[in-house]
Amino acid sequence: MPAEWEPHRGTWLAWPHRRSDWPGKFSPIPVVYSEIIRAVSRFETINLVVQDESTGVKVRRLLIQAGANVGNVTCWACDTDRSWLRDSGPIFVKDAVGQVVALDWRFNAWAKYANWRYDDKLPEHVAGWRGVPRLQPERNGHRVVLEGGSIDVNGAGLMLTTEECLLSEVQRRNPPFDRADYEAVFADCLGVTSTIWLNRGIVGDDTHGHIDDLARFVNPRTVVAVEEKDETDENYAPLQENLERLRGYTTPTGGKLDVVSLPMPRPLFFDGVRLPASYANFYIANGVVIVPTFNDPADRVVLGILAELFPDREVVGIHCVDLVWGLGTLHCMTQQEPA
Repeated sequence: MPAEWEPHRGTWLAWPHRRSDWPGKFSPIPVVYSEIIRAVSRFETINLVVQDESTGVKVRRLLIQAGANVGNVTCWACDTDRSWLRDSGPIFVKDAVGQVVALDWRFNAWAKYANWRYDDKLPEHVAGWRGVPRLQPERNGHRVVLEGGSIDVNGAGLMLTTEECLLSEVQRRNPPFDRADYEAVFADCLGVTSTIWLNRGIVGDDTHGHIDDLARFVNPRTVVAVEEKDETDENYAPLQENLERLRGYTTPTGGKLDVVSLPMPRPLFFDGVRLPASYANFYIANGVVIVPTFNDPADRVVLGILAELFPDREVVGIHCVDLVWGLGTLHCMTQQEPA
């Protein structure tokens, strides 16, 4: 699996339509999506999944108003349950001769929600639209459930994931699997030679521990990881443990990772619910890194850190206070297709 910073053929998104994902706060969400597409479409193609052709026409009008490069936007009509395409869409890999292949993992809505059947068919549609081979990973006769937000790779054999998401009995994705089963799948399907297991995710994450709210590779040997400095905050202890694991990890060649900490925003609540606001949920596109911001003093700090780590790309903040009410932000909604 290529790293996210490697050249893209395009970015996949699904236009939001399920109002209950943002109860009482849906109206600003299309505006936020338009801003995301405006930022990324300056640098690469956007493949946008819409419910039907008439929706595509309306969306294009909205994107024109937002100043997006609509010449770089292609709409594909297909029913979806939700719009978190990082998890429901295919994961693209390259085979031994460099051919792009779409991995069609089983999707079961994070082992939590009942409506997932349209989303589970999305990789088949995408592979057909793009004309690339499609494979359905299996192990011991079991079709594997895996969400893109639960893994992060450096494109050179290392991968990040969490025990809470893949090994816990809560929201258990693949009940027969243990650590060895997962590592065998990662090796066979993603080219992973070493898996770095962190422990728990952040409070409020209804995926039960996705890595893309915790830690991300930004180059083959550097990881950024969120850190909570307030010892009274319930995120403090688990995030400290994750940092210790990263700093203590030794690569297969005997080296250490460069670990850069990112602050956490202040706790963000809506209707009494703590939301999974995290700066780690950024997305790396061809010429830009889009970063969630939360009207927080730490916004500027994080943008500065990432600008230093990505000197060859623009770093653009996207206001996500409304978007995170859907329990995800920028990385959760995007999926890269490698060149």
